[in-house]
Amino acid sequence: MKIKVIALSVMLAAVLLIVGACAPTMPGGMQPAPVRSDDLVPPVMGFYKGEAIYFIHTEASDAQVADMLTTMMGPKVLLVPALAQVPESVLASVYVFTNGIKGDGPFGFQADIFDSAPGDEGYSPLRSVRLSSWKDGSAARELRSVDEINEAESRGEMSVQPRGAVVNMPMLTWPGGQR
Repeated sequence: MKIKVIALSVMLAAVLLIVGACAPTMPGGMQPAPVRSDDLVPPVMGFYKGEAIYFIHTEASDAQVADMLTTMMGPKVLLVPALAQVPESVLASVYVFTNGIKGDGPFGFQADIFDSAPGDEGYSPLRSVRLSSWKDGSAARELRSVDEINEAESRGEMSVQPRGAVVNMPMLTWPGGQR
């Protein structure tokens, strides 16, 4: 029995040595910094075609937007002014509510709505922010799709205005897929 224990210990040490030799290394022999859970970007819930999706926001072209998103979710959303120079043809849209139903959106109202998801033609994680406002906040209802926004806008219930900010918002989960 003692010989089996010694043999297993030697085999385990050999496996650990091989695995350690195959592990990626940092330049100059540096060790990667430990990652704490409070350093990670938390997922945010939104809607796409009526279904819940989860995404993150990592960078924004506008300092006020970056600060708002950092305050909303923590950790820091990086300011990258050059994102504002990305051509409109490369951007997808995100609809952010400025009033209406209370919720977890950046202004304290309902969740954001996305116009595309991975696999769609025109999908991009880079989003042009569209500020969506109810004309009568007391008549607001939760919307879950761009079609519903367009319908409410065509009836004169709400307005949608470009914010001029671009935010990097890659999706983590979407209908029929995930990273």
